[in-house]
Amino acid sequence: MSLKAIAAKLGLSVTTVSRALNGYNDVAEETRQRIQLEARRRGYRPSTVARRLKMGKTNAVGLLFPVEPQPFNDASFVEMMAATAQSLARHDIDLLAIADDTQDDHRNLQRILRTHSVDALIVAHTCRHDSRLLRLQQLDFPFLALGRSQLDAPYAWFDFDNYAGGRLAAGHYAAQGLSQIGWLGSHHDQTFVSQRRQGYLDAMQQHRLSSALCWQVEPSRREGYRMTRSLLAEQPALQALITDCNMLGDGAAIALREAGRLAGSHRVELMVYDGLPADSVVTEPVASIAQATRLAVGQQVAQMAQQLIEGEPLSALQVLWQPQLILP
Repeated sequence: MSLKAIAAKLGLSVTTVSRALNGYNDVAEETRQRIQLEARRRGYRPSTVARRLKMGKTNAVGLLFPVEPQPFNDASFVEMMAATAQSLARHDIDLLAIADDTQDDHRNLQRILRTHSVDALIVAHTCRHDSRLLRLQQLDFPFLALGRSQLDAPYAWFDFDNYAGGRLAAGHYAAQGLSQIGWLGSHHDQTFVSQRRQGYLDAMQQHRLSSALCWQVEPSRREGYRMTRSLLAEQPALQALITDCNMLGDGAAIALREAGRLAGSHRVELMVYDGLPADSVVTEPVASIAQATRLAVGQQVAQMAQQLIEGEPLSALQVLWQPQLILP
C-alpha cells in the first residue's frame, strides 16, 4: 500500500504523510494521528531503510562486552541479552554484539565510534574506574552502562543493588546462628563483583563473625567444585556457603552433593546468586539471591536504550533494582 493512497484518502500531500509516518515533529498531532490510524487500517508500515536514511539513524544498538571474563559463559547474561534483543527487534532496532579487548586498546570500540555504526551502546560488565565509559562520555556518545562506575558527570545506567544481595545472604545465615559462613566469588575487577563481596564482608563484621572463608577465584564450575572441596576440609567445619555467580554455585553444589552435604542433617547451606543454571545436573533445591527474571531485565534494558536514543534526560535513565532471597 503506497503513501499516495493514504494521502489521497485523507486529502493530504504525500510529503505530509511521509513525514508523519517517519517520526518528524513538524506535523500537527491531530493530523499525525489521522495518518497513523489510516496507515494501520491499511496495514501499511514505512520502510525501515528509508526511515534510517531520512532520520540519520542506524536503528541499531551495540552491546559492548569484554573478551575477558567471557560473559557468554554466564547463562544469566545470555538469557538477559536475548530478551533485550527480542524487545528491541519489536521496534525494528537491531542489537549488535561487539567484543571489546583491553589488550588491543579497545580497537573495536574505536571503530564503532569512528564509523557511527550504532545509535547507542549498551556497555556490559562495567568496572569501578571504566576507561570505556569515560571515553564515551568525553565524546558525548549515547551509552547505557550495565552497572555503575565512578564518573564525574551523570550517565545512564541500569543496575541491581549487588551490595544488598551479599549483605542479605550473609545476614540471613548469621540470624540462624551459623558462624562458619563462606563466600566464593569471582576474582575479576568488576563493579558488581566487589559490591557483592563487600555486602558479605559488612554483614559478617556487623554480626562479629570471621570472614576468613572469603575466597576469590575464576568464576567457573571447575573452580566452584575445587574450592568447595577444599573448604569442606577446613576446620571449624563449613556451615553455609554463598557464591556470587551461578557457575561457581553449580560447581559448589556438585561438590557438596558428592560429599553428602547438600541435603540431610549434615548439609551445608548453599545460596547461589541468580540460582543454579538451567543446565545444572543438580536437582536438589538450593537457596538463591534473585534479582529478576531475564525477560524483565531484557525488557527494561531495551526500553532504556530506546529512551536514550530518543534523547531522554540522563537523570531519568538511572534504575536500581533490589534483590530478594528465595529459600527452598
